[in-house]
Amino acid sequence: MGSYDYVIVGTGIAGLYTALLAKEQGSVLVLTKGTIDDCNTKHAQGGIAASIGTNDSPQLHFQDTIAAGAGLCDPEAVRLLAEEAPDRITDLIEFGVPFDTIDGEVALTREAAHSVPRILHAGGDATGEHIEVTLSRRVHQSRIKVLEHCLVTEIMVEKGVVRGVRALDCRTGSIEEFNCRSLILATGGGGRLFKYTTNSEIATGDGVALAFQTGAEITDMEFFQFHPTALRLPGLTPYLISEAVRGEGGILRNVEGYRFMPDYASEKELAPRDTVARSIVYEMKKTQSDRVFLDVTHLPPHLITTRFPHIYRFCLDYGLDITKGLIPVAPAAHYMMGGVKTNTWGETNISGLFAAGEVACTGVHGANRLASNSLLEVLVFSKRIMQRTGEGTRRGAPGKNEQSYLLLQREAVAAPPLSLTALQALMWGKVGIIRSKETLEEAASILATWEKSLESASDRSSYELNNLVLTARLMIEAALIREESRGAHFRTDYPQPSPDWLKHIVFRKG
Repeated sequence: MGSYDYVIVGTGIAGLYTALLAKEQGSVLVLTKGTIDDCNTKHAQGGIAASIGTNDSPQLHFQDTIAAGAGLCDPEAVRLLAEEAPDRITDLIEFGVPFDTIDGEVALTREAAHSVPRILHAGGDATGEHIEVTLSRRVHQSRIKVLEHCLVTEIMVEKGVVRGVRALDCRTGSIEEFNCRSLILATGGGGRLFKYTTNSEIATGDGVALAFQTGAEITDMEFFQFHPTALRLPGLTPYLISEAVRGEGGILRNVEGYRFMPDYASEKELAPRDTVARSIVYEMKKTQSDRVFLDVTHLPPHLITTRFPHIYRFCLDYGLDITKGLIPVAPAAHYMMGGVKTNTWGETNISGLFAAGEVACTGVHGANRLASNSLLEVLVFSKRIMQRTGEGTRRGAPGKNEQSYLLLQREAVAAPPLSLTALQALMWGKVGIIRSKETLEEAASILATWEKSLESASDRSSYELNNLVLTARLMIEAALIREESRGAHFRTDYPQPSPDWLKHIVFRKG
């Protein structure tokens, strides 16, 4: 029990950065269901985007982001993202993040769909880890109270205003209550919905499920990004092979050694992620294989070992020298573009409830996230949450071009028994990179049946499974409603984008 100005849920970059800003404005409690180090941030290899280069500008960054988002970005949110980026990078440098430099200037690399080099990186391909470690050290030094193994199970609301949270102490099984003025969800994404994912164990859609049950609006859930290139080795969980590897000249070949990307896109290997991921799926089907190859053997070995030391060493540990041999890769679930709907101040439709990072849907990513904009989004909008709570909250008007839905009630069907493995296989097979009405309907019926059979949760794994089932339902129902293909959402029965669908699907609890 206790009362705080701020309760922050999650300890990725969003939770830690927000906590460091919040401590300047009041008392702070950070809750995390695992330990402070369990998060997706530290898996972010590529880097963080900001227009600090000589031939770059916020306007160019804005244009690239809007183009990637396929008609669904919120232009105001994107403008803020691009304009505030350089200042937020300065914050990280002041916090002590060791960005890589060349001749004393911050080194910039290029990634897919960015028109110029604008990706800052640290430790070559260990950017997320460096940011996470730097911030968690800062949190530690500043004596911010962090409670580990504390899973938030309910948001307490009184007369439409957040009052605090209930949380399960995963070690003792007891339920604790914590009161607060402002509650900030920074719980990360939902990659664990899928059989193959680059996400860590924690990404179980907790924030989306919590917020939805509280009455918050959830939007853009049909847009989930699949990273085209995760290491595919037998018995190994997918390990991210950064986009930047293709940015530096890596080539994709099918198992027959054929370079296939020029057949699918004029930008070849640097096409947007959804295009590359789908192209790989088609090639795997064509060659009846579960993988394609990423080839960097034509690049200077020293470039690979200095720019991608982590990837190089990781592959070497499994007997693969990537300077000499091809890297087996396949797509894997990577990033949730949708989430808890916020305005440009990180506010939800519930007074006192904010969301930051991957759990939030700020409108900057639209239908497809531009590489390395996610770490940046955290910094820009967490800072804005703090600016807003410092001056008293006032929620904006409802968004334009959106349509609200309730979660459809469906009849129960004969379904296999629910387990995490069964859920992940179903989602990967029916709600993955390539979708259709038929596969989505089938998955929707099974999930609705599973939802009816859920028992009330008592420990971390049962809470997580319940959260995954609800998050999966929101994703599938949104994918069924959107009868078109756009960005990361692709349906074989509606393979083209439709001007009728230049709008957002928003769910709220009935």
